[in-house]
Amino acid sequence: MIRTLLLTIVLAMGVSACSVMRGQESAKEYTSDASITTAIKASYAKDATVAATSIGVETLDGTVQLSGFAKSAEEKSRAEALAKQAKGVKSVRNSIIVRP
Repeated sequence: MIRTLLLTIVLAMGVSACSVMRGQESAKEYTSDASITTAIKASYAKDATVAATSIGVETLDGTVQLSGFAKSAEEKSRAEALAKQAKGVKSVRNSIIVRP
């Protein structure tokens, strides 16, 4: 009985202390970031202005990083606006480059 209890405690500590691949995020934070990224990419796919395949989206702790190339300043600003509308977004860093 004591052995089972100790094993349970050790396993619980190991799981709660586990970090997910990127930084020191918990599994919950990672899932939330993945949900934000997915929601933004889905909004890009539905939008006629934004080329979803040309814009990269990464999220860490609610901060969204946009990268890639846009055909116009309008596309760049629309991508940022859509990202800001996603639930859970704390801030957006827009590193999209407008092609000349």
